[in-house]
Amino acid sequence: MLFLVGALLVLGVVLGAVAHLPVPVSVVAGLAIALWLALFAARERVSGHRRAGHLDHERGGLR
Repeated sequence: MLFLVGALLVLGVVLGAVAHLPVPVSVVAGLAIALWLALFAARERVSGHRRAGHLDHERGGLR
């Protein structure tokens, strides 16, 4: 519950900051964040397929 309150607080601060920025700056920032998230998702998807099912012998279990 505390995490949710913190997340909503951060969201409010970010949206308040965006309201005071010019529209082109907000659009560029939004596109940069979307690109970052897309690259992160693609990297996680690729690394997840590579590591799936391999045993980590040093720890004695799955990765």
